[in-house]
Amino acid sequence: MPQAIHILTKEVNDYFITPIAYIVISIFLLITGWFFFTTFFLYNQADLRQFFNLLPIIFAFVIPAITMKLFAEEVNVGSYEVLITLPVTMNDIIIGKFLAAVVFLAACLIPTLAYPIFITFMGQLDWGPVIAGYAGAILLGGAFAAVGLFASSLTRNQIIAFIVGMVICFALTTIDKMLFFFPQVLLSVIGYLGADYHFQNISKGVIDSRDILYFGSVIFIGLYGAHLAMRSRN
Repeated sequence: MPQAIHILTKEVNDYFITPIAYIVISIFLLITGWFFFTTFFLYNQADLRQFFNLLPIIFAFVIPAITMKLFAEEVNVGSYEVLITLPVTMNDIIIGKFLAAVVFLAACLIPTLAYPIFITFMGQLDWGPVIAGYAGAILLGGAFAAVGLFASSLTRNQIIAFIVGMVICFALTTIDKMLFFFPQVLLSVIGYLGADYHFQNISKGVIDSRDILYFGSVIFIGLYGAHLAMRSRN
């Protein structure tokens, strides 16, 4: 675990020494802020429901941009060969890189706490769904980060890693909206695969073990897939 923390620290530092991190955070805040204030004054409701409704789609594009370089860049520039000669295991590398992506995601979300604070000056805010919504956002972001890490492990090209990760995350976000394409017998299974469905349950303040199990499963599958992909390179 100490080795994973070292990887985590290195990756977080790598994020914030480049302007790309600040560009991604700025774009994220610009998009979420615009949608938040537009829908807030449109619906005139003292809650973050519309903000949380938009997060899965925004995450489907932002998080693959965060994770696309984690393995693809290392393999492309040759630093991965140096990394695996260090006294760290593959699990340490994967967990460290995954946690770095989650930490960066948290850094994107922290400024959005200004939204509920703003609402408290405009009306009575129920903080229960807000806290649950941010917890769900971390779970959703963690799941998409694991998917993005897997996509980055498949190629040395960051653009391809971004596209693959975005397609998978977008599919997980929208699949429960396209149930009319599937046979009746598969509807319950396909509906369960929808990340947005599980996230919206949590954002309403409903903590269900099935939703937590879903995000935990996606994280495990994504990280295990990345482990297998990188092992095959070795």
